Amino acid sequence: MKLAISGKGGVGKTTFAAFLIRALANEGKRVLAIDADPDANLAQALGVENSDKIVPISLMKELIEERTEAKVGSMGSFFKLNPKVDDLPEKLSVQVDGIKVMVMGGVKTGGAGCICPESTLLKMLVRHIVLSRDEAVVLDMEAGLEHLGRGTAMAVDRLVVVVEPGRRSIETAHQIRQLASDIGVKRLSFVGNKIRSDKDREFLLSQMPDFDFLGFIPYKASIIEADLEGRPPFEKDTETLAAVNDMLVKLRT
Repeated sequence: MKLAISGKGGVGKTTFAAFLIRALANEGKRVLAIDADPDANLAQALGVENSDKIVPISLMKELIEERTEAKVGSMGSFFKLNPKVDDLPEKLSVQVDGIKVMVMGGVKTGGAGCICPESTLLKMLVRHIVLSRDEAVVLDMEAGLEHLGRGTAMAVDRLVVVVEPGRRSIETAHQIRQLASDIGVKRLSFVGNKIRSDKDREFLLSQMPDFDFLGFIPYKASIIEADLEGRPPFEKDTETLAAVNDMLVKLRT
């Protein structure tokens, strides 16, 4: 199963991804977790020690130059469109409780010159992971789906969009659905998060009547506490982990 998780910043996308990854691992699946959101911290949410010391692949200048044969930041240079990436998941991932974690990072456009080598390496790596890896894959994406090319996106089993009760979150969900359609993603599902009451749930359903919801996750102070302590959310919230297990059943239908 290859799943991509998206949503507006702050809706709990990375937290949901962590629950989903843990649920898959608890089933005995081999799981590769990909942090493809420059603003997220999936490694910390999964309990990786010293996760702040992990260097994102997008910042590995020597690796990028070696694989693309182009100098990072150079203008108008030639570079490989199909750099070798199949060895990178083993070389660059860290392991925690049987889960492999990779941090992609993002490509900064401001003052960075030619960003093509970095972007090409990341997209080819994601393509390899989605199309060729024989394991469960969960990608924690940014809202723009930056790392997904058309062919890769069409191979993802499901794009799951996390949304909270709020106008901006709902607008982002609509935008992501349009982006997904543009690049060929046909199977989308949505998860309502930070639900404080039935009123919140009904608000989402009324504003998104034709959206496929996998389920709704209540607002939990324990998740905030886990974040403050730098611990995985599933260590303090087994109820949400059970709810995400139920969502996994729906994802397979």
